[in-house]
Amino acid sequence: MKTKLHTQTVTLSIDNQEVTVPKGTTILEAAKGLGVEIPTLCHLKELAPDGSCRMCVVEVEGGRRGGLTTACTAHCQEDMVVATHSEKVADSRRFILDLLLSNHKLECFSCGKNGDCQLQQYALDYGIDATSFTEGKRMPCHQEDTSNPFFSYDPEKCIMCRRCARVCQLRQGRDVLSIANRGFETKMMPSYGQAFDQSICESCGNCVSSCPTGALTAKDMKEYRKWETQKIPTTCPHCGTGCQMNLLVKNNRLVGVEPLDGPANKNLLCVKGKFASYKFVGSGDRLTEPLIKRNGIFEPASWEEALTLVSSKFNEIKAENGPDALAGFSCSRATNEDNYVFQKMVRAAFGTNNVDNCARVCHSASVHGLAQTLGSGAMTNPIADITEDVDMILLVGSNPEEAHPVIGAQIRQAIQRGTQVVVVDPRKINLVKDSALHLQVQAGTNVAFANGMMHVILKEGLADRHFIEERTEGFSDLEKMVADYTPEKVAEICHIHPEDLIQAARMYAKAEKAPIIYCLGVTEHSTGTEGVMSMSNLAMLVGKVGKPGCGVNPLRGQNNVQGACDMGCMPYDFPGYQKVNNPEVIDKFEKAWHVPLNRNTGLTSTKVLPAATAGNVKGLYIFGEDPIVTDPDTGHVRQALESLDFLVVQELFMTETAAYADVVLPGISYAEKDGTFTNTERRVQRVRKAVEPRGQAREDYEIFCEVMTRMGYPCAYESAKEIMKEISAVTPSFGGINYERLEKESLQWPCRSLTDPGTPIMHVGSFARGKGLFKAIPYKQAQELPDEEYPYLMSTGRMLYHYNTRAMTGRTEGINQIANHSYIEINAVDAQALGIQEGDKVEVHSRRGKIETYAAVGNRVFPQEVFMTFHFPDGNVNEITNAVFDDIATIPEYKVCAVAIKPVNK
Repeated sequence: MKTKLHTQTVTLSIDNQEVTVPKGTTILEAAKGLGVEIPTLCHLKELAPDGSCRMCVVEVEGGRRGGLTTACTAHCQEDMVVATHSEKVADSRRFILDLLLSNHKLECFSCGKNGDCQLQQYALDYGIDATSFTEGKRMPCHQEDTSNPFFSYDPEKCIMCRRCARVCQLRQGRDVLSIANRGFETKMMPSYGQAFDQSICESCGNCVSSCPTGALTAKDMKEYRKWETQKIPTTCPHCGTGCQMNLLVKNNRLVGVEPLDGPANKNLLCVKGKFASYKFVGSGDRLTEPLIKRNGIFEPASWEEALTLVSSKFNEIKAENGPDALAGFSCSRATNEDNYVFQKMVRAAFGTNNVDNCARVCHSASVHGLAQTLGSGAMTNPIADITEDVDMILLVGSNPEEAHPVIGAQIRQAIQRGTQVVVVDPRKINLVKDSALHLQVQAGTNVAFANGMMHVILKEGLADRHFIEERTEGFSDLEKMVADYTPEKVAEICHIHPEDLIQAARMYAKAEKAPIIYCLGVTEHSTGTEGVMSMSNLAMLVGKVGKPGCGVNPLRGQNNVQGACDMGCMPYDFPGYQKVNNPEVIDKFEKAWHVPLNRNTGLTSTKVLPAATAGNVKGLYIFGEDPIVTDPDTGHVRQALESLDFLVVQELFMTETAAYADVVLPGISYAEKDGTFTNTERRVQRVRKAVEPRGQAREDYEIFCEVMTRMGYPCAYESAKEIMKEISAVTPSFGGINYERLEKESLQWPCRSLTDPGTPIMHVGSFARGKGLFKAIPYKQAQELPDEEYPYLMSTGRMLYHYNTRAMTGRTEGINQIANHSYIEINAVDAQALGIQEGDKVEVHSRRGKIETYAAVGNRVFPQEVFMTFHFPDGNVNEITNAVFDDIATIPEYKVCAVAIKPVNK
């Protein structure tokens, strides 16, 4: 053995191989580094060692108790000699397996985990084909729990490794499972003896993914065995977290999903990712052929006929009315490559900058606001950086447990580690019960709240004056403005206690690592952009930008809404946020695309629709969006679509918007294509083709190329890889991104060259715009407040189980079992006054219309305030929301709307 020289490492021998490892490394970790496999049943690398299964015993020369010790708990020592597969070790493992099998239902051939069961594999490895114990078995009286719509639990196949309970408690941040009973009656079960469907289980499925046996199995496993499937790594198609997962494919059909150890999710998934990411792909109501509307009825058509009609009609409108009479809405669920080609079609073939995506109605305020103040309109820090090692989190207008569930789980983990969370939200979201402080501000008062925080920080001398002086500008105007926002004044505006505001300001300013995390509760206001700039004001005031564990971090909604913006699907920007009004940028793209380009800034989607009603926009191409469901005041959306001369919709399903189209083109899902998504933390990740497209459905970018070519602008690509090559050539922030690199690792833009590792943390040392800009922003009221006729203030948002318009989640039976109708949260005081009880049908009406939904009575909202989700066709809340928008980003004010409520049939 070599003499140890460095006190921070130890050198030992494992199976006659010498290895030097950092002090504190376990034998299991050291062996893995050497490629030596040690069997485990209870161990998970994301959790602290448990040592309960005893399968990982190894023999340590000269050790106590005969030298046998558990490799997962024992730390490497200097000059230690370890044997991982000696006869003594093998005998011990055989004994452990014998004990486990004595209490195990031996029905391997009919078990869903047959061939994928660690217990089965180890029994084969160690030659155990029967148990030697014939008495004292666990009684076969524990019935299988099949109450959860997605998975089953069979106690007789459980080996009590406690992986499920530990994952639920320590990784998911819930505490659903625990050990019940004693002796031969011992089993795992939901707390208080409940069935799964009666417990607080969220159906995330992470317990199922961690189970080493067939005790917890997905119900869909009845359709396949793991050895029959092909595993295709890809990126989740739901929210902007960017979870990595394997699609399980059998006979060109998706049959399941398993989590991967991605940088954002680290082997976690939510209920949507685990169980609602594959059924919709093979749904029987997929669009499989082009449709042309004749005499008000859709009829099947050939691709030749449909594409000829589309190109000729758009050319006709362009010739008669000019290029700005055309517009396109791109898809934030599609790949970067698809979005790039779509905006290229609109600009190069249509000849207009009238291109936008759904960021307009969710995070366009972040893009505009942060670009003005910091120089880049995106999240500043990685997800792991703002959840794993921080002192405090300021969570403003964000409900990550439901909108970004894996990030929500990581925040719960942070709370378990001692991180203090301050929640600023009009609702008592679930995180409130574990938070250090909840400021239940009235919706629409974020700017006043931020100004009040800054007032306290300045008054108490907690501002970072050195950072302000060295790295920012505009501070003097801000300082003057916030002087008027005393805690008492802000408390009156926000409906909070002044002491809570003071406490929150002190906690945020004094914490060394404290990120601001926000979402649509900040952006979806008539002052949304101002709210975003207020968040950056607050962060810069205390020097918490460009540092680990800090920053201003908008959680982007859709899986690739960040990417759709990055790719230039916005009327102001070419790819990479290169400005349309910059002559040098125009010249660059004209040379790259070999076509003269329109030099006028285009219309946002929220301006395209009124322009259509006015007759100024006559042709519209909608790719993968459903504005009749998602846009506010949907009556005006219908009117706009009916006013168009020609509407094309490219979709997976016949959506409400598609029903208004003149031509419907069948596109393909994320599982049927290659490409990339960019998640909320600017991380570019691969999407890989797992199954063939349905029917005659075609690659989305190929359809755009066909339209361009037929309109007189020839365009074609051999693959998505070739499109990314062009993106890198014209987009400096993507200059170092290509498929060769992405096959090995994800990359966070800006990544400017092939040697650039990417940029995890933005604005380190200097801001993208040079100096950070403080904006003095006074508080302004929302544009529609409650009055005598409409006395309730309504906000809208997401729920855990569904995603946006339910096009994907609504085609998963288990999801619909759990959440199958709309609802309105109403305070118990108001419900009593109105004679409304839990589950009653109620009518909700605003100045724009009325809907019917069901009452959810409680205390999550204050009296005189209500909340609705927007996912459901029954009671579509966007029939009555307000279409007024912010003056800068033209984002609608979903979060504040005055309504009246009354019971139905009472």
